[in-house]
Amino acid sequence: MKNKTLAAWLAFLGGPFGLHRFYLYGTSDMLAWLLPIPTALGLYGLERAQKYGLDDPLSWVLIPLLGFTISGCALTAIVYALTATEKWNARFNPTASADAAAGQTQWVTVGAVVLSLLIGATVLMSSIVFSFQHYFEFQIEEARKISQ
Repeated sequence: MKNKTLAAWLAFLGGPFGLHRFYLYGTSDMLAWLLPIPTALGLYGLERAQKYGLDDPLSWVLIPLLGFTISGCALTAIVYALTATEKWNARFNPTASADAAAGQTQWVTVGAVVLSLLIGATVLMSSIVFSFQHYFEFQIEEARKISQ
């Protein structure tokens, strides 16, 4: 039995590492194995930003990968948590009855939705702002170099 609440929390907390995909689809799921790649690249971008500062062009390209992965997994957690019980059980628990307890929404599931919405939206907006700000600063510097 695949529990909807557990899947939502795994998508929110461990989604960038593919934990929810491993839980729902098993170790043969290719997307579960690919999800850690942009996460690792984004973490490498954070490491470069700490080492070389925020003016490092590679870090401001890599950091948003982490942010987009986190916010995408937060959106996945919201989708999982808001899936109807019958639909969840039909997809992930086909041998169970349509109203089996594993697919029901509880208060803990709603907590996953609230935190995913809060953190996911914040991370998404921060990633967009970070990447656009540094991109436009880079463009202004290049324009100054050309004009002088």
